[in-house]
Amino acid sequence: MATRQTRTLARFMMAPSVIILFVWMIVPLVLTLWYSFQRYNLQHPDRAGFVWFRNYYFFLTDPAFVQAIGNTLILVVGVLLITVIGGVLLALLLDQPIWGQGIVRLLVIAPFFVMPTVSALVWKNMLMHPQYGIFAWLAQLFGQRPIPWLQDFPLFSVTLITAWEWLPFATLILLTALQSLDEDQKEASEMDGANFVNRFIYIILPHLARAITVVILIETIFLLGIFAEIYVTTQGGPGYASTNLPFLVYVQALLNFDVGGASAGGVIAVILANIVAIFLIRIVGKNLDA
Repeated sequence: MATRQTRTLARFMMAPSVIILFVWMIVPLVLTLWYSFQRYNLQHPDRAGFVWFRNYYFFLTDPAFVQAIGNTLILVVGVLLITVIGGVLLALLLDQPIWGQGIVRLLVIAPFFVMPTVSALVWKNMLMHPQYGIFAWLAQLFGQRPIPWLQDFPLFSVTLITAWEWLPFATLILLTALQSLDEDQKEASEMDGANFVNRFIYIILPHLARAITVVILIETIFLLGIFAEIYVTTQGGPGYASTNLPFLVYVQALLNFDVGGASAGGVIAVILANIVAIFLIRIVGKNLDA
């Protein structure tokens, strides 16, 4: 049993990390709460004063907030659908004994290690540019008019870029789970005459259920805070067509200089993200305990 001196020494050694964590997380959160109850604009700092919940009221009743919430949900759901379905298909493909399997796996996983800003720039200038992008070249090759993707389909374009970034993560998790499937079970199903579709529905997919749930949980938490892809490609436009909740907070803080309104939006974003995270964690817990 640990003595009192040992416990005191342990607390003393943990104190620096606890203090750093407090300064790094708690202090900014407290300041955000403080400013969310104030009328504070960087252009008029002398007019600051308490307005209590007025910032929250204006932020929640702003039509841009409703559209930002809708765009956030569409972005998250769209990326999850692409990454989960594509991840399952790629995991099944990479699990097959093919030539150059190691190189193929490395190429598939590589986009996950590219910075979001860099990948957004690549998609914007090399793929989706309406004049000299690869998609424009392909359209002209088949006699079609190039499509200005970021202008005509801004939210879909951001969803596609973000899904490309997160697809390797889903593939890696699902491939690891797929390789843990018992080979004897698959061989027994083949001997019983089950075709690939039956094996996928009744053996492979149930085995991947937990991995899919974990992918959805982790991706959702990160996708709720997507910012760089929108900032680099569409700037939230046209209008608010591709603005999500984090980008709306950025607009309020650094473009409209409304620190109070942006702080209220940040608090709302944190609350919504925690609600979603708690909900998903409970689902994950039930699936893991099943």
